[in-house]
Amino acid sequence: MSDIKQASSATATEWPLWEVFVRSKAGLDHKHCGSLHAADAKMAVQLARDVYTRRQEGTSIWVVLSSQIVASDPGEKGMYFDPMEDKVYRHPTFYQLPESVDHM
Repeated sequence: MSDIKQASSATATEWPLWEVFVRSKAGLDHKHCGSLHAADAKMAVQLARDVYTRRQEGTSIWVVLSSQIVASDPGEKGMYFDPMEDKVYRHPTFYQLPESVDHM
């Protein structure tokens, strides 16, 4: 029983979790690199720099509180990602290609 109390009190004193995104070169998009715990945003950026860009491979760092990320539900995948069957104009199956571009 005391182990459960210790675990819950450790969770209560734990710093919030931050997700780290790094842009490796100017013009490229940010990539998710990992997560870390930090007391605030400034500390999260500093820790992210120390942990994820040790070899100077980044040009920009984003940190986002994990609790602030909103994601789609994998159970509702069909609603978000399946093609719209009622919009046939999005499917090029009824177009005839000229022989000069038949290699497409």
